Amino acid sequence: MPSYPKRTAVLASAAALAGSAVLLAAPAAHATVVDVDYACKTPIGNKSAVSPIDIKGVRSGSGYKITMSWQKGVSSSPVELGKGAMSPSATVKLGGADSGTLNVTGSPNQAAIPANTPIKINDLSGTYTPKKTGKVTFTAGVLTIKALGTTTTCTPGNNPGPSLTLDVTAAGGGTTGSGSSSGGTGADSAGTLPKTGPEDSFVALGTLGGTVLLAGAAGALWLTRRNQPVRR
Repeated sequence: MPSYPKRTAVLASAAALAGSAVLLAAPAAHATVVDVDYACKTPIGNKSAVSPIDIKGVRSGSGYKITMSWQKGVSSSPVELGKGAMSPSATVKLGGADSGTLNVTGSPNQAAIPANTPIKINDLSGTYTPKKTGKVTFTAGVLTIKALGTTTTCTPGNNPGPSLTLDVTAAGGGTTGSGSSSGGTGADSAGTLPKTGPEDSFVALGTLGGTVLLAGAAGALWLTRRNQPVRR
């Protein structure tokens, strides 16, 4: 007579292994806040300021929504900037498996900014679609501030490191290597939904775990039936 507790232990072990494999397949991403030393060219002369920069990436539609945040103001105005008078934009440098720049934009200031007060930049965002498979880094680039008919450009002067690293897979199975991404969205011209490696692995391993469990259950059922006495 087969041991039911033994078969139960085997099925439990298979489930545990499948669960462990799924956990190990979690999407890979690394983000860190990086201090960026901006050198700004303003209508009233050169200024400088250091601001911690945070960049986050969230899967959205056919790519990733990339959001860039400033924790401190980086420039100021000699006159008050009324509500909606200041319009910011910036570039994010791509590295690793991809290259080029991604443009990020945001809404104008929602409240008046007093004169000679550091200008707090609202979060800026843009959409990035992977063109190459591998780890892609996102690093703070040039910040542009337009206000009252003037333009201020702030360029990182301390060669900052990446604020975000994403492990991505290109649509159509693009190979690891250098590519380019520029323009307002950095979107894939094909408009297809990219398959991310970690998520695909998650589904595949989850399916594999289910298959193992089903196979184990079927085997246990076959053994049970095989060992049952033949009715006469």
